[in-house]
Amino acid sequence: MSKKRVLIVTQEMEPYTALSEISQVVSQLPKQIMKNGMEIRILMPRYGIINERRHRLHEVVRLSGMNIIVNEDDYPLIIKVASLPQARTQVYFLDNDDFFKRKAIFEQDGKAFEDNEDRMIFFCKGVLETVKKFGWPPDIIHCHGWMTSLIPAYLKTVYNNEPLFQDSNVIYSAYNNTYSDSFSKQFIEKASINDMQEEHISVFQDGENINLHKGAIHYADAIIQGSKTMDEGIVDVVENLDKPFLNFHGEETQLADYMEFYNNLLIENVE
Repeated sequence: MSKKRVLIVTQEMEPYTALSEISQVVSQLPKQIMKNGMEIRILMPRYGIINERRHRLHEVVRLSGMNIIVNEDDYPLIIKVASLPQARTQVYFLDNDDFFKRKAIFEQDGKAFEDNEDRMIFFCKGVLETVKKFGWPPDIIHCHGWMTSLIPAYLKTVYNNEPLFQDSNVIYSAYNNTYSDSFSKQFIEKASINDMQEEHISVFQDGENINLHKGAIHYADAIIQGSKTMDEGIVDVVENLDKPFLNFHGEETQLADYMEFYNNLLIENVE
């Protein structure tokens, strides 16, 4: 029996970033996943604060060279890779000078970058096209944080018939951080790709505002509460859906609980 494959998609991760609890959680998962006999690959943005020499990043030429369209403009996608210390696995970084070269992650001087929505769209599109180039069908795609929130929507709509993702179970971990308050009124239009209909992406709309967690939860197969406290509105959304849900667990049992959640999800889908 072949090993199950877990794709981790994250907006941050130690030792490359230390922005929030996401960085720490994701850094601990790879070793636990491999300990449970699964294969793993990790994708994240290559922010300008990441020291390429220190972490020994290098370009993967066979994966680079694609162009990703955001708001009708083409942006080159460069893929870099580094070995994760003490985990015997590799982290793939999605890079583009327009979106990630700056020496800050999501904000400067307390003000969110105006193009955060474009950076997110670029990243989510780039992730799925990169995995297609891998030719590596994941059994679980675990998305961490708001910057990954379009991936469940894309997988369940425009990539729905892509053979590589036919057996993929999509998990979305919602954390208590988001920059959607700074998103423009054009976000819904920008985020729509290929033959995606506006109603497919309109689930990210919450009145006059954008609610990234709400949209991701709608499309994900399973949800994990990544932060101890969450907005009541998000909790209400989860409780009204008939989907596997793992509430917040402390550090002592968190990793073991994640593995049990993975295995239960895989078993349910086999049945």
